[in-house]
Amino acid sequence: MNHATPAVELPATIEWNVSAGLTPYPVALAAMEARVAAIAAGDAGEQIWLVEHPPLYTAGTSADPAELLAGDQFPVFRAGRGGRYTYHGPGQRVGYAMINLAARGRDVRRFVHQLEGWLIDTLGDFGVAARRAEGRIGIWVDDPDGREAKIGAIGVRVTRWVTYHGFAVNIAPDLSHFGGIVPCGIAEFPVTSMAALGRAVPMAEFDAALAARLDPFLDSLCQPCRDA
Repeated sequence: MNHATPAVELPATIEWNVSAGLTPYPVALAAMEARVAAIAAGDAGEQIWLVEHPPLYTAGTSADPAELLAGDQFPVFRAGRGGRYTYHGPGQRVGYAMINLAARGRDVRRFVHQLEGWLIDTLGDFGVAARRAEGRIGIWVDDPDGREAKIGAIGVRVTRWVTYHGFAVNIAPDLSHFGGIVPCGIAEFPVTSMAALGRAVPMAEFDAALAARLDPFLDSLCQPCRDA
């Protein structure tokens, strides 16, 4: 069942959905593809869709089979997005962003940069000092041992200037599940979560913080259009 996050002012032009329970990955992929086609055809509006998945691995278009270390641990799905292997599972907030860049500057690189910024700012609301890392897509923090660690992954695809797939932020997943892959092809850095950093945050609170920062994120995509 989908429901809007309560007590948050959201743009009228974009649909905000939060799915309860665990959404099977093939169901999410089919729904995204249908929605993206409808947006591109002018038959539907933009959408942010927040889900959790059962434990699984996804393979992006650059996935190297050698980086799938335990392919029999969880189901593996071809995602069609950019990037390599990622893990999804309970306790991880996955956000699918179906945004029409044809109306927002047609700049995919800017979209990814601003998507990272949206997540960094939201994590900051909970006292997590997140950042970008030069040459590495995703969201990074220092773990309790002082090591640089990944707390959020980004993987997008664009069809007819409509984005889909999006991000995954580790709220409180079982971090051992990442051991079946080389996450995003980066072996030298660990993966962490808000819970591992001592930030016990209910998923609904994180969702509300994301929603509160949605308007600035969308505005940032359109800034070059206004400056032109």
